[in-house]
Amino acid sequence: MRLVQLSRHSIAFPSPEAALREPNGLLALGGDLSPARLLMAYQQGIFPWFSPGDPILWWSPDPRAVLWPEQFHLSRSMKRFHKSSPYRITLNHAFDRVIRSCADDRDEGTWITESIILAYQQLHELGHAHSIEVWRGDELVGGMYGVAQGALFCGESMFSRAENASKTALLVFCQAFIDSGGRLLDCQVLNNHTASLGAVEIARKTYLEHLSELRAVPLADRFWVPRVLFSPSA
Repeated sequence: MRLVQLSRHSIAFPSPEAALREPNGLLALGGDLSPARLLMAYQQGIFPWFSPGDPILWWSPDPRAVLWPEQFHLSRSMKRFHKSSPYRITLNHAFDRVIRSCADDRDEGTWITESIILAYQQLHELGHAHSIEVWRGDELVGGMYGVAQGALFCGESMFSRAENASKTALLVFCQAFIDSGGRLLDCQVLNNHTASLGAVEIARKTYLEHLSELRAVPLADRFWVPRVLFSPSA
């Protein structure tokens, strides 16, 4: 199959089924990172991922890595840690700091370029992209961000600068997400870290079926309003 070159004058994407098998799920290149195009992409199970200096590349992997939030793997050591956790967890308190920390905390380099940061900041301002923050006192020590699609949350990246910080972010978010009607987290491509937390692979076709159903399912009213999700004193 031929890689599709996107037009800057149309936000339409080819069907995810047209994505190349190798590299895994590469579907198209070009276009731009406008909010309208990004939202169109996420609605079809497509996301951007490219290195600095490369053209914008769009992906739809097969298989797809997902995490059912109720199947988050809580190890005994993590359970003990969380019982006496020193962390306060917030929602949508510091999106810019979280995405920039995700970009900075990569020894091997990052795909989270300045253009990606600015694009997702726009999505955040429009109410589509969200962050979860982990605080030790007034210090931001971990977090994650992603894009909401109804009762499905597309996780993009996370970072950790203290023991179990990113795991705590995901654990607390999963609990709040379930309580508000959330059903599925998209992890895109499986790696050792997400697998250890309970993520599994499913066929792209199955993922797209879940996405089609869940993006129309609303969460509890005002779920994404900035607030404290967990406090060690609570």
